[in-house]
Amino acid sequence: MHTIAVLALDQVIPFDLSTPIEVFSRVRLPDGRPGYQIRVCAERPEIDAGVFTVRVPWGLDGLRAADTIIVPGVADATAPVTGAVRDALRAAAENGTRIASICSGTFPLAATGLLDGLRATTHWAAADLLAAAHPDIEVDPDVLYVDNGQILTSAGAAAGLDLCLHMIRRDYGSAVAADAARLSVMPLEREGGQAQFIVHPHAPTPQGSTLEPLLAWLKENLSSELTLADIAAHAGTSTRTLIRRFREQTGSTPLQWLHRARIRQAQHLLETTHHSVERIGAQVGFGSPTAFRDRFKRTTGVSPHAYRRAFS
Repeated sequence: MHTIAVLALDQVIPFDLSTPIEVFSRVRLPDGRPGYQIRVCAERPEIDAGVFTVRVPWGLDGLRAADTIIVPGVADATAPVTGAVRDALRAAAENGTRIASICSGTFPLAATGLLDGLRATTHWAAADLLAAAHPDIEVDPDVLYVDNGQILTSAGAAAGLDLCLHMIRRDYGSAVAADAARLSVMPLEREGGQAQFIVHPHAPTPQGSTLEPLLAWLKENLSSELTLADIAAHAGTSTRTLIRRFREQTGSTPLQWLHRARIRQAQHLLETTHHSVERIGAQVGFGSPTAFRDRFKRTTGVSPHAYRRAFS
């Protein structure tokens, strides 16, 4: 039987801790046998889980015989990882154990060096922090999970379910995974990735920035067909100077900022109105429904219709 060891670290996020326990413990093979044996392991017998304390039956020695180790998210992604935990995970990797992380669990896994040179993901809100803290990792904030073979990482919260179902499919095939998905009231494959959940605010600008009046004007004219020359003319400057000021003060170009503002407004309209996709595309300044759909999917990872189904 495949043994899953769930590693509980201090400040473990209860949802992330319970996800693999619930999903894997319900897996049944075609002959009725359980597919997995679950053990919860920790460095100490009691672990702080925020609103309660978890009594853990297995120590770090419980990781040694595991076929898969899962590292759930922790409330403080920057918390240091003890030498004992780091050594246990490295030893497991050397022995060929599959290791996966959920949400901010990518951070303690990254601290072991096992993700260096690999592609990985985490909760989109922590992706920049992960990339800054571990420049040797190729951070992809748009996907629900990344499978590197032996090492896997997933995005936030419910993405842990996607990752667990993916591993079940790897272990036992699609039929067993589909049964597990039904028990979890989850689709076996979710449309799109994490990008559809990312909030795309307008790029921040310092208070008193020289661009503030221009950005306010752009927000009021999202439905207009604006070219770079139009924006520069309204700002009373050359296009070259305009681009330079945008990069300095927003980190993007004028048209990139405008496209993001339009998509964010489109998301709001899809969530709060019953307007057709075609009408919303025109309302936010796209010249054709096709251009709107292409830009929306490129930004969020899903179509406007799929986004509306998920969030309206």
